[in-house]
Amino acid sequence: MSEKKPFNGSKKQDTGFRKTSDKPGFRKDGHKKDGSRSADDKKTGIKKDGFRRDAEKKDGYKKDGFRKNDFRKNDAPRGGGIRRDFVKPHAEAPEKTREEMPTTNARKVALQIFRDVVRKDAYAALSLDEQLKNANLTQLDKRFCASIVYRTIENLIRIDYALSFYLKDEQKLEEQVKDILRISACQLLFHDRIPANAIVDEAVKLTRMLGLEGLTGVTNAVLRSMVREPERVQWPKPEEGAKYLSIMFSVPLWLAERLVEAYGETEALKICSYRSESHYMVIRPNLSKMDDAAFEKLLEKKVWEKEPGLVPHAYRVRMASEIARDADYLGGNFSIQGESSMLSAQVLDVKPGMQVLDCCAAPGGKTAYIAESMNGTGRVYAWDLHEHRVTLIRAMAKRLKLDNVRPVVRDATQLKEELISSMDAVMLDAPCSGLGVMDNKPDIKYRATLESVKELVGIQEKLLDTCCRYVKRGGYMVYSTCSMLPEENEGQIKAFLERHPEFVLAPLPHTVPEKFRAQYGENGLQLLPHRDEIEGFFIAKLRRVK
Repeated sequence: MSEKKPFNGSKKQDTGFRKTSDKPGFRKDGHKKDGSRSADDKKTGIKKDGFRRDAEKKDGYKKDGFRKNDFRKNDAPRGGGIRRDFVKPHAEAPEKTREEMPTTNARKVALQIFRDVVRKDAYAALSLDEQLKNANLTQLDKRFCASIVYRTIENLIRIDYALSFYLKDEQKLEEQVKDILRISACQLLFHDRIPANAIVDEAVKLTRMLGLEGLTGVTNAVLRSMVREPERVQWPKPEEGAKYLSIMFSVPLWLAERLVEAYGETEALKICSYRSESHYMVIRPNLSKMDDAAFEKLLEKKVWEKEPGLVPHAYRVRMASEIARDADYLGGNFSIQGESSMLSAQVLDVKPGMQVLDCCAAPGGKTAYIAESMNGTGRVYAWDLHEHRVTLIRAMAKRLKLDNVRPVVRDATQLKEELISSMDAVMLDAPCSGLGVMDNKPDIKYRATLESVKELVGIQEKLLDTCCRYVKRGGYMVYSTCSMLPEENEGQIKAFLERHPEFVLAPLPHTVPEKFRAQYGENGLQLLPHRDEIEGFFIAKLRRVK
Protein backbone atom coordinates (compact mmCIF):
# COMPACT_ATOMS: atom_id res chain seq x y z
CA MET A 1 0.00 0.00 0.00
CA SER A 2 1.09 3.56 -0.54
CA GLU A 3 2.35 5.74 2.28
CA LYS A 4 -0.38 7.72 4.05
CA LYS A 5 -0.62 11.41 3.14
CA PRO A 6 -2.25 14.12 5.22
CA PHE A 7 -5.65 15.44 4.25
CA ASN A 8 -5.64 18.85 2.58
CA GLY A 9 -8.06 21.46 1.33
CA SER A 10 -9.21 21.81 -2.25
CA LYS A 11 -11.66 23.79 -4.39
CA LYS A 12 -15.41 23.73 -5.00
CA GLN A 13 -16.65 20.28 -5.88
CA ASP A 14 -13.63 18.40 -4.59
CA THR A 15 -13.95 16.50 -1.35
CA GLY A 16 -12.19 19.16 0.66
CA PHE A 17 -9.45 16.65 1.35
CA ARG A 18 -6.58 15.33 -0.69
CA LYS A 19 -7.25 11.77 -1.77
CA THR A 20 -5.15 9.02 -0.33
CA SER A 21 -4.68 5.39 -1.19
CA ASP A 22 -4.13 4.33 2.39
CA LYS A 23 -6.08 1.53 3.94
CA PRO A 24 -8.77 3.20 6.08
CA GLY A 25 -9.41 2.38 9.68
CA PHE A 26 -11.48 -0.74 10.33
CA ARG A 27 -14.04 0.24 11.14
CA LYS A 28 -27.98 8.69 8.56
CA ASP A 29 -32.20 12.96 7.93
CA GLY A 30 -34.20 12.88 5.06
CA HIS A 31 -32.90 16.27 4.00
CA LYS A 32 -35.01 18.26 1.60
CA LYS A 33 -34.04 17.44 -1.95
CA ASP A 34 -33.24 21.06 -2.71
CA GLY A 35 -32.58 24.32 -1.03
CA SER A 36 -35.72 25.99 -2.37
CA ARG A 37 -38.28 27.76 -0.23
CA SER A 38 -41.95 28.48 -0.65
CA ALA A 39 -43.58 31.82 0.08
CA ASP A 40 -44.33 30.56 3.56
CA ASP A 41 -40.67 29.93 4.17
CA LYS A 42 -40.06 33.65 4.52
CA LYS A 43 -41.91 33.48 7.81
CA THR A 44 -39.19 31.33 9.29
CA GLY A 45 -36.34 33.58 8.18
CA ILE A 46 -34.60 30.77 6.27
CA LYS A 47 -33.02 31.64 2.95
CA LYS A 48 -33.08 29.35 -0.07
CA ASP A 49 -29.29 28.99 0.04
CA GLY A 50 -29.38 27.38 3.46
CA PHE A 51 -27.63 30.22 5.31
CA ARG A 52 -29.14 31.56 8.54
CA ARG A 53 -30.54 35.01 9.17
CA ASP A 54 -29.60 36.85 12.35
CA ALA A 55 -33.25 37.21 13.42
CA GLU A 56 -34.09 33.65 12.46
CA LYS A 57 -36.97 32.04 14.34
CA LYS A 58 -36.15 29.02 16.44
CA ASP A 59 -38.42 26.47 14.78
CA GLY A 60 -35.96 23.62 15.26
CA TYR A 61 -35.12 22.89 11.61
CA LYS A 62 -33.95 24.70 8.53
CA LYS A 63 -35.80 24.47 5.24
CA ASP A 64 -32.80 22.74 3.70
CA GLY A 65 -33.31 19.89 6.13
CA PHE A 66 -30.31 20.55 8.37
CA ARG A 67 -30.75 20.61 12.13
CA LYS A 68 -30.49 23.89 13.93
CA ASN A 69 -27.81 24.32 16.54
CA ASP A 70 -27.59 21.68 19.20
CA PHE A 71 -24.30 21.42 20.99
CA ARG A 72 -23.26 17.81 20.72
CA LYS A 73 -22.97 16.31 24.16
CA ASN A 74 -20.14 13.97 24.99
CA ASP A 75 -18.94 13.84 21.39
CA ALA A 76 -15.65 12.40 22.52
CA PRO A 77 -15.32 8.73 21.60
CA ARG A 78 -16.26 5.96 23.97
CA GLY A 79 -15.11 2.93 22.02
CA GLY A 80 -15.40 1.19 18.68
CA GLY A 81 -18.49 1.90 16.64
CA ILE A 82 -20.31 3.85 19.36
CA ARG A 83 -22.75 6.40 18.05
CA ARG A 84 -22.39 9.96 19.35
CA ASP A 85 -24.71 11.52 21.94
CA PHE A 86 -26.36 14.86 21.23
CA VAL A 87 -28.40 17.36 23.16
CA LYS A 88 -31.65 17.78 21.30
CA PRO A 89 -32.54 21.37 20.39
CA HIS A 90 -35.44 22.98 22.22
CA ALA A 91 -38.02 24.41 19.83
CA GLU A 92 -38.09 27.70 21.76
CA ALA A 93 -34.44 27.85 22.82
CA PRO A 94 -33.42 31.51 23.22
CA GLU A 95 -30.51 33.00 21.37
CA LYS A 96 -27.45 32.86 23.59
CA THR A 97 -26.18 35.92 25.39
CA ARG A 98 -22.49 36.86 25.29
CA GLU A 99 -22.01 35.45 28.80
CA GLU A 100 -23.45 32.08 27.77
CA MET A 101 -21.56 31.75 24.51
CA PRO A 102 -18.55 29.49 24.03
CA THR A 103 -15.19 31.15 24.42
CA THR A 104 -12.45 31.90 21.93
CA ASN A 105 -10.39 29.21 23.63
CA ALA A 106 -13.05 26.62 22.79
CA ARG A 107 -12.80 27.63 19.16
CA LYS A 108 -9.02 27.50 19.33
CA VAL A 109 -9.12 23.90 20.59
CA ALA A 110 -11.73 23.00 17.96
CA LEU A 111 -9.49 24.50 15.27
CA GLN A 112 -6.50 22.48 16.44
CA ILE A 113 -8.46 19.22 16.42
CA PHE A 114 -9.93 20.03 13.02
CA ARG A 115 -6.47 20.77 11.65
CA ASP A 116 -5.13 17.52 13.11
CA VAL A 117 -7.76 15.68 11.07
CA VAL A 118 -7.54 17.56 7.76
CA ARG A 119 -3.84 18.34 7.77
CA LYS A 120 -2.26 15.49 9.74
CA ASP A 121 -4.58 12.57 8.93
CA ALA A 122 -5.63 12.11 12.59
CA TYR A 123 -8.84 10.30 13.45
CA ALA A 124 -11.43 12.80 14.66
CA ALA A 125 -12.71 10.74 17.58
CA LEU A 126 -9.24 9.97 18.94
CA SER A 127 -7.92 13.51 18.55
CA LEU A 128 -11.05 14.98 20.14
CA ASP A 129 -10.90 12.61 23.07
CA GLU A 130 -7.23 13.29 23.73
CA GLN A 131 -7.35 17.08 23.44
CA LEU A 132 -10.58 17.59 25.39
CA LYS A 133 -9.16 15.46 28.16
CA ASN A 134 -6.24 17.89 28.54
CA ALA A 135 -8.04 21.16 27.69
CA ASN A 136 -8.98 23.59 30.47
CA LEU A 137 -12.53 24.13 29.17
CA THR A 138 -15.97 24.21 30.78
CA GLN A 139 -18.48 21.50 29.89
CA LEU A 140 -20.29 24.01 27.66
CA ASP A 141 -17.08 24.77 25.84
CA LYS A 142 -16.23 21.08 25.47
CA ARG A 143 -19.65 20.33 24.00
CA PHE A 144 -19.36 23.27 21.63
CA CYS A 145 -15.86 22.23 20.63
CA ALA A 146 -17.00 18.68 19.83
CA SER A 147 -19.95 20.04 17.85
CA ILE A 148 -17.73 22.30 15.76
CA VAL A 149 -15.27 19.53 14.99
CA TYR A 150 -17.85 16.96 13.96
CA ARG A 151 -20.14 19.33 12.08
CA THR A 152 -17.34 20.93 10.12
CA ILE A 153 -15.94 17.56 9.09
CA GLU A 154 -19.41 16.12 8.47
CA ASN A 155 -20.33 19.04 6.14
CA LEU A 156 -16.91 20.02 4.82
CA ILE A 157 -17.61 19.71 1.10
CA ARG A 158 -20.70 21.91 1.42
CA ILE A 159 -18.77 24.42 3.53
CA ASP A 160 -15.84 24.55 1.10
CA TYR A 161 -18.23 24.93 -1.82
CA ALA A 162 -19.93 27.90 -0.14
CA LEU A 163 -16.64 29.55 0.81
CA SER A 164 -15.32 29.27 -2.74
CA PHE A 165 -17.86 31.94 -3.82
CA TYR A 166 -16.31 34.47 -1.42
CA LEU A 167 -12.60 33.75 -1.84
CA LYS A 168 -10.70 35.55 -4.60
CA ASP A 169 -7.52 33.48 -4.56
CA GLU A 170 -8.18 30.39 -2.47
CA GLN A 171 -4.92 28.69 -3.38
CA LYS A 172 -2.83 31.48 -1.85
CA LEU A 173 -4.85 31.70 1.35
CA GLU A 174 -2.87 30.93 4.51
CA GLU A 175 -3.86 27.46 5.76
CA GLN A 176 -4.76 28.49 9.31
CA VAL A 177 -6.98 31.30 8.04
CA LYS A 178 -8.73 28.93 5.64
CA ASP A 179 -9.43 26.55 8.49
CA ILE A 180 -10.70 29.37 10.72
CA LEU A 181 -13.05 30.32 7.87
CA ARG A 182 -14.20 26.70 7.61
CA ILE A 183 -15.11 26.27 11.28
CA SER A 184 -16.69 29.75 11.29
CA ALA A 185 -18.72 29.08 8.14
CA CYS A 186 -19.90 25.89 9.83
CA GLN A 187 -21.23 28.01 12.71
CA LEU A 188 -22.99 30.38 10.29
CA LEU A 189 -24.59 27.45 8.46
CA PHE A 190 -25.36 25.04 11.27
CA HIS A 191 -25.16 26.77 14.69
CA ASP A 192 -28.07 29.16 14.56
CA ARG A 193 -28.42 30.03 18.23
CA ILE A 194 -25.19 32.02 18.11
CA PRO A 195 -25.54 35.51 16.56
CA ALA A 196 -23.77 35.89 13.23
CA ASN A 197 -21.89 39.00 14.37
CA ALA A 198 -20.54 37.08 17.37
CA ILE A 199 -19.32 34.28 15.08
CA VAL A 200 -17.48 36.82 12.92
CA ASP A 201 -15.99 38.65 15.90
CA GLU A 202 -14.74 35.40 17.46
CA ALA A 203 -13.17 34.35 14.16
CA VAL A 204 -11.27 37.65 14.00
CA LYS A 205 -10.14 37.21 17.62
CA LEU A 206 -8.95 33.70 16.84
CA THR A 207 -6.99 34.91 13.80
CA ARG A 208 -5.32 37.54 15.97
CA MET A 209 -4.66 35.04 18.78
CA LEU A 210 -2.72 32.88 16.34
CA GLY A 211 -0.41 35.77 15.46
CA LEU A 212 -2.03 36.52 12.11
CA GLU A 213 -2.97 40.16 12.75
CA GLY A 214 -2.35 41.09 9.13
CA LEU A 215 -4.99 38.63 7.96
CA THR A 216 -7.81 39.60 10.36
CA GLY A 217 -9.22 41.80 7.56
CA VAL A 218 -9.54 38.79 5.28
CA THR A 219 -11.33 36.76 7.95
CA ASN A 220 -13.70 39.64 8.71
CA ALA A 221 -14.45 40.46 5.06
CA VAL A 222 -15.16 36.90 3.94
CA LEU A 223 -17.47 36.03 6.84
CA ARG A 224 -19.35 39.36 6.74
CA SER A 225 -19.89 38.85 3.01
CA MET A 226 -21.35 35.42 3.73
CA VAL A 227 -23.81 37.01 6.17
CA ARG A 228 -24.75 39.98 3.95
CA GLU A 229 -24.69 38.32 0.51
CA PRO A 230 -25.72 34.66 0.82
CA GLU A 231 -27.22 34.82 -2.68
CA ARG A 232 -23.72 34.61 -4.12
CA VAL A 233 -23.71 30.85 -3.60
CA GLN A 234 -25.20 28.97 -6.53
CA TRP A 235 -26.26 25.68 -4.98
CA PRO A 236 -26.62 22.64 -7.27
CA LYS A 237 -30.11 21.37 -8.07
CA PRO A 238 -31.45 17.83 -7.36
CA GLU A 239 -31.56 17.10 -11.07
CA GLU A 240 -27.76 17.34 -11.13
CA GLY A 241 -27.67 13.89 -9.55
CA ALA A 242 -24.40 12.81 -7.95
CA LYS A 243 -23.02 16.39 -7.99
CA TYR A 244 -26.01 17.53 -5.90
CA LEU A 245 -25.56 14.65 -3.45
CA SER A 246 -21.85 15.30 -3.18
CA ILE A 247 -22.07 19.03 -2.40
CA MET A 248 -25.28 19.24 -0.40
CA PHE A 249 -24.50 16.23 1.82
CA SER A 250 -20.69 16.39 1.74
CA VAL A 251 -20.04 13.02 0.16
CA PRO A 252 -17.02 12.68 -2.14
CA LEU A 253 -18.17 12.76 -5.77
CA TRP A 254 -16.83 9.31 -6.60
CA LEU A 255 -18.79 7.84 -3.68
CA ALA A 256 -22.00 9.65 -4.59
CA GLU A 257 -21.67 8.30 -8.13
CA ARG A 258 -20.99 4.79 -6.85
CA LEU A 259 -24.02 4.86 -4.52
CA VAL A 260 -26.30 6.06 -7.33
CA GLU A 261 -24.98 3.28 -9.53
CA ALA A 262 -25.47 0.63 -6.84
CA TYR A 263 -28.76 1.74 -5.27
CA GLY A 264 -30.44 4.16 -7.68
CA GLU A 265 -30.94 7.92 -7.18
CA THR A 266 -33.79 7.69 -4.64
CA GLU A 267 -32.02 5.29 -2.29
CA ALA A 268 -28.67 7.04 -2.77
CA LEU A 269 -30.29 10.30 -1.67
CA LYS A 270 -31.53 8.62 1.51
CA ILE A 271 -28.12 7.12 2.19
CA CYS A 272 -26.22 10.37 1.65
CA SER A 273 -28.67 12.63 3.51
CA TYR A 274 -29.13 10.44 6.56
CA ARG A 275 -28.04 11.92 9.88
CA SER A 276 -28.76 9.95 13.01
CA GLU A 277 -31.20 11.56 15.42
CA SER A 278 -30.95 8.61 17.82
CA HIS A 279 -28.92 9.91 20.71
CA TYR A 280 -27.74 6.74 22.41
CA MET A 281 -24.96 4.23 22.79
CA VAL A 282 -25.40 0.45 22.87
CA ILE A 283 -24.32 -1.83 25.69
CA ARG A 284 -24.84 -5.52 26.36
CA PRO A 285 -24.40 -7.83 29.38
CA ASN A 286 -21.43 -10.10 29.85
CA LEU A 287 -23.26 -13.26 28.80
CA SER A 288 -20.95 -15.46 30.84
CA LYS A 289 -22.01 -13.65 34.04
CA MET A 290 -25.68 -12.72 33.64
CA ASP A 291 -28.75 -13.01 31.39
CA ASP A 292 -30.91 -10.15 30.16
CA ALA A 293 -33.20 -10.22 33.22
CA ALA A 294 -30.27 -9.85 35.62
CA PHE A 295 -28.75 -7.13 33.46
CA GLU A 296 -32.03 -5.20 33.46
CA LYS A 297 -32.02 -5.28 37.26
CA LEU A 298 -28.49 -3.92 37.21
CA LEU A 299 -29.56 -1.14 34.84
CA GLU A 300 -32.43 -0.17 37.16
CA LYS A 301 -29.80 1.10 39.60
CA LYS A 302 -28.35 3.47 36.99
CA VAL A 303 -29.61 6.99 36.30
CA TRP A 304 -29.31 6.34 32.57
CA GLU A 305 -32.26 6.34 30.22
CA LYS A 306 -32.45 2.89 28.63
CA GLU A 307 -34.52 0.78 26.24
CA PRO A 308 -34.09 -2.57 24.46
CA GLY A 309 -32.23 -2.47 21.17
CA LEU A 310 -33.14 -4.17 17.90
CA VAL A 311 -30.98 -7.26 18.40
CA PRO A 312 -30.91 -9.76 21.27
CA HIS A 313 -29.08 -8.61 24.44
CA ALA A 314 -28.68 -5.02 23.14
CA TYR A 315 -29.69 -2.07 25.31
CA ARG A 316 -29.72 1.53 24.10
CA VAL A 317 -28.76 3.99 26.82
CA ARG A 318 -28.76 7.78 27.01
CA MET A 319 -27.35 10.27 29.49
CA ALA A 320 -24.48 7.88 30.28
CA SER A 321 -21.50 10.21 30.63
CA GLU A 322 -18.03 8.62 30.73
CA ILE A 323 -19.54 5.15 30.74
CA ALA A 324 -16.15 3.50 30.32
CA ARG A 325 -15.37 4.63 33.89
CA ASP A 326 -18.52 3.04 35.32
CA ALA A 327 -17.78 0.49 38.06
CA ASP A 328 -19.85 -2.24 36.40
CA TYR A 329 -18.08 -1.67 33.10
CA LEU A 330 -14.66 -1.81 34.74
CA GLY A 331 -15.81 -4.89 36.67
CA GLY A 332 -16.62 -6.72 33.45
CA ASN A 333 -20.41 -6.82 33.84
CA PHE A 334 -21.10 -5.31 30.43
CA SER A 335 -19.53 -4.23 27.16
CA ILE A 336 -20.05 -1.35 24.74
CA GLN A 337 -20.74 -2.78 21.28
CA GLY A 338 -22.66 -1.68 18.18
CA GLU A 339 -25.78 -3.68 17.32
CA SER A 340 -24.59 -4.64 13.85
CA SER A 341 -21.35 -5.95 15.32
CA MET A 342 -23.34 -7.97 17.87
CA LEU A 343 -25.56 -9.33 15.12
CA SER A 344 -22.66 -10.64 13.07
CA ALA A 345 -21.35 -12.55 16.11
CA GLN A 346 -24.85 -13.89 16.85
CA VAL A 347 -25.12 -15.18 13.29
CA LEU A 348 -22.13 -17.46 13.92
CA ASP A 349 -24.37 -19.27 16.48
CA VAL A 350 -21.56 -20.92 18.43
CA LYS A 351 -22.07 -23.76 20.90
CA PRO A 352 -20.13 -24.69 24.08
CA GLY A 353 -16.85 -26.49 23.45
CA MET A 354 -16.32 -25.22 19.90
CA GLN A 355 -12.98 -24.29 18.39
CA VAL A 356 -13.50 -20.81 16.89
CA LEU A 357 -11.20 -18.47 14.98
CA ASP A 358 -11.77 -14.70 14.85
CA CYS A 359 -9.44 -13.71 12.02
CA CYS A 360 -9.37 -9.90 12.27
CA ALA A 361 -10.41 -9.61 15.87
CA ALA A 362 -9.33 -6.25 17.31
CA PRO A 363 -10.55 -4.48 19.30
CA GLY A 364 -12.30 -7.68 20.40
CA GLY A 365 -16.05 -7.06 20.62
CA LYS A 366 -17.02 -10.07 18.52
CA THR A 367 -14.35 -12.21 20.17
CA ALA A 368 -15.87 -11.41 23.57
CA TYR A 369 -19.42 -12.12 22.40
CA ILE A 370 -18.39 -15.48 20.98
CA ALA A 371 -16.33 -16.47 24.05
CA GLU A 372 -19.15 -15.49 26.45
CA SER A 373 -21.67 -17.46 24.38
CA MET A 374 -19.63 -20.62 25.00
CA ASN A 375 -19.71 -20.12 28.80
CA GLY A 376 -15.95 -20.26 29.17
CA THR A 377 -15.58 -23.52 27.27
CA GLY A 378 -13.81 -24.25 24.00
CA ARG A 379 -11.31 -21.82 22.51
CA VAL A 380 -11.57 -18.54 20.64
CA TYR A 381 -8.37 -17.78 18.76
CA ALA A 382 -8.27 -14.00 18.24
CA TRP A 383 -5.85 -12.84 15.55
CA ASP A 384 -4.83 -9.38 14.51
CA LEU A 385 -2.00 -8.01 12.42
CA HIS A 386 -0.67 -5.47 14.93
CA GLU A 387 0.68 -5.96 18.44
CA HIS A 388 -0.95 -2.81 19.85
CA ARG A 389 -4.34 -4.03 18.65
CA VAL A 390 -3.83 -7.47 20.12
CA THR A 391 -3.03 -5.70 23.38
CA LEU A 392 -6.58 -4.30 23.26
CA ILE A 393 -7.96 -7.83 22.94
CA ARG A 394 -5.91 -9.02 25.90
CA ALA A 395 -7.16 -6.12 28.03
CA MET A 396 -10.75 -6.83 27.01
CA ALA A 397 -10.43 -10.52 27.87
CA LYS A 398 -8.91 -9.66 31.25
CA ARG A 399 -11.67 -7.16 32.12
CA LEU A 400 -14.41 -9.64 31.16
CA LYS A 401 -12.55 -12.61 32.70
CA LEU A 402 -12.65 -14.65 29.49
CA ASP A 403 -10.13 -17.42 29.98
CA ASN A 404 -11.08 -19.18 26.73
CA VAL A 405 -9.70 -16.36 24.52
CA ARG A 406 -6.28 -16.80 22.92
CA PRO A 407 -5.04 -13.52 21.37
CA VAL A 408 -2.20 -13.80 18.83
CA VAL A 409 -0.40 -11.37 16.51
CA ARG A 410 -0.87 -12.94 13.10
CA ASP A 411 -1.41 -11.97 9.45
CA ALA A 412 -4.64 -13.75 8.51
CA THR A 413 -3.78 -13.59 4.80
CA GLN A 414 -0.96 -16.08 5.42
CA LEU A 415 -2.13 -19.69 5.63
CA LYS A 416 -1.29 -21.73 8.73
CA GLU A 417 -1.28 -25.23 7.29
CA GLU A 418 -1.41 -26.94 10.69
CA LEU A 419 -4.84 -25.34 11.28
CA ILE A 420 -6.48 -26.47 8.03
CA SER A 421 -9.93 -28.01 8.71
CA SER A 422 -9.49 -27.57 12.47
CA MET A 423 -12.17 -24.95 13.26
CA ASP A 424 -15.86 -25.45 13.97
CA ALA A 425 -16.48 -21.80 13.11
CA VAL A 426 -14.56 -18.87 11.64
CA MET A 427 -15.44 -15.19 12.07
CA LEU A 428 -14.05 -12.97 9.30
CA ASP A 429 -14.90 -9.33 9.95
CA ALA A 430 -12.75 -8.11 7.11
CA PRO A 431 -10.95 -4.77 6.80
CA CYS A 432 -13.19 -2.52 4.71
CA SER A 433 -13.90 1.06 3.67
CA GLY A 434 -16.02 1.61 6.80
CA LEU A 435 -18.56 3.64 4.84
CA GLY A 436 -21.49 2.00 6.62
CA VAL A 437 -20.60 3.99 9.74
CA MET A 438 -19.69 7.31 8.09
CA ASP A 439 -22.46 9.10 9.99
CA ASN A 440 -20.84 8.16 13.31
CA LYS A 441 -17.31 8.69 11.97
CA PRO A 442 -17.62 11.44 9.32
CA ASP A 443 -13.90 11.64 8.59
CA ILE A 444 -13.96 8.09 7.24
CA LYS A 445 -15.79 9.12 4.04
CA TYR A 446 -12.81 11.27 3.03
CA ARG A 447 -10.25 8.55 3.71
CA ALA A 448 -11.84 6.06 1.33
CA THR A 449 -11.05 6.45 -2.36
CA LEU A 450 -11.75 4.38 -5.46
CA GLU A 451 -8.15 3.21 -5.31
CA SER A 452 -8.24 2.24 -1.64
CA VAL A 453 -11.54 0.36 -2.11
CA LYS A 454 -10.04 -1.65 -4.97
CA GLU A 455 -7.07 -2.49 -2.77
CA LEU A 456 -9.37 -3.54 0.08
CA VAL A 457 -11.41 -5.76 -2.24
CA GLY A 458 -8.23 -7.63 -3.09
CA ILE A 459 -7.36 -8.08 0.59
CA GLN A 460 -10.89 -9.27 1.39
CA GLU A 461 -10.72 -11.83 -1.40
CA LYS A 462 -7.39 -13.16 -0.15
CA LEU A 463 -8.72 -13.37 3.42
CA LEU A 464 -11.80 -15.29 2.28
CA ASP A 465 -9.76 -17.77 0.24
CA THR A 466 -7.28 -18.32 3.07
CA CYS A 467 -9.51 -18.39 6.15
CA CYS A 468 -12.15 -20.65 4.62
CA ARG A 469 -9.58 -23.44 4.65
CA TYR A 470 -9.67 -23.56 8.46
CA VAL A 471 -13.37 -24.55 8.49
CA LYS A 472 -14.24 -28.22 9.13
CA ARG A 473 -16.76 -30.00 6.91
CA GLY A 474 -20.16 -29.04 8.34
CA GLY A 475 -18.65 -25.96 9.97
CA TYR A 476 -19.44 -22.30 9.33
CA MET A 477 -17.76 -19.08 8.35
CA VAL A 478 -19.33 -15.63 8.79
CA TYR A 479 -18.07 -12.83 6.55
CA SER A 480 -18.92 -9.28 7.58
CA THR A 481 -17.94 -5.68 6.85
CA CYS A 482 -19.14 -2.24 7.99
CA SER A 483 -19.53 -1.13 4.37
CA MET A 484 -22.40 -0.40 1.98
CA LEU A 485 -20.49 -0.94 -1.26
CA PRO A 486 -21.56 -4.06 -3.22
CA GLU A 487 -18.02 -4.85 -4.36
CA GLU A 488 -17.00 -5.35 -0.73
CA ASN A 489 -20.11 -7.30 0.20
CA GLU A 490 -22.52 -9.32 -1.93
CA GLY A 491 -20.10 -9.09 -4.84
CA GLN A 492 -17.43 -10.75 -2.72
CA ILE A 493 -19.73 -13.55 -1.59
CA LYS A 494 -21.03 -14.26 -5.10
CA ALA A 495 -17.48 -14.54 -6.41
CA PHE A 496 -16.38 -16.62 -3.41
CA LEU A 497 -19.16 -19.18 -3.91
CA GLU A 498 -18.19 -19.48 -7.57
CA ARG A 499 -14.57 -20.19 -6.58
CA HIS A 500 -15.46 -22.49 -3.68
CA PRO A 501 -18.25 -24.95 -4.51
CA GLU A 502 -17.52 -26.66 -1.19
CA PHE A 503 -19.36 -23.77 0.51
CA VAL A 504 -23.02 -22.72 0.32
CA LEU A 505 -24.86 -19.75 1.75
CA ALA A 506 -26.40 -20.88 5.04
CA PRO A 507 -29.65 -19.49 6.52
CA LEU A 508 -29.52 -17.12 9.45
CA PRO A 509 -30.34 -18.64 12.85
CA HIS A 510 -33.80 -17.98 14.29
CA THR A 511 -32.22 -15.95 17.09
CA VAL A 512 -31.76 -13.21 14.49
CA PRO A 513 -34.87 -10.96 14.49
CA GLU A 514 -37.31 -11.55 11.63
CA LYS A 515 -36.85 -7.87 10.64
CA PHE A 516 -33.38 -8.79 9.44
CA ARG A 517 -33.90 -12.40 8.33
CA ALA A 518 -36.56 -11.16 5.89
CA GLN A 519 -33.90 -9.09 4.11
CA TYR A 520 -31.38 -11.91 3.77
CA GLY A 521 -30.72 -12.31 0.05
CA GLU A 522 -29.00 -14.89 -2.07
CA ASN A 523 -25.61 -13.41 -1.25
CA GLY A 524 -26.12 -12.13 2.29
CA LEU A 525 -27.68 -9.36 4.39
CA GLN A 526 -27.04 -5.68 3.66
CA LEU A 527 -28.00 -3.36 6.50
CA LEU A 528 -28.56 0.35 5.74
CA PRO A 529 -28.69 2.91 8.56
CA HIS A 530 -31.55 5.03 7.17
CA ARG A 531 -33.73 1.96 6.60
CA ASP A 532 -32.78 -0.42 9.38
CA GLU A 533 -32.00 2.01 12.25
CA ILE A 534 -28.73 0.22 12.82
CA GLU A 535 -25.14 0.67 11.65
CA GLY A 536 -24.44 0.00 7.98
CA PHE A 537 -23.17 -3.56 7.86
CA PHE A 538 -23.02 -6.63 5.67
CA ILE A 539 -23.29 -10.22 6.97
CA ALA A 540 -23.15 -13.55 5.15
CA LYS A 541 -23.10 -17.01 6.74
CA LEU A 542 -21.37 -19.76 4.79
CA ARG A 543 -21.42 -23.51 5.47
CA ARG A 544 -18.82 -25.99 4.32
CA VAL A 545 -20.67 -28.96 2.83
CA LYS A 546 -17.77 -30.99 1.42
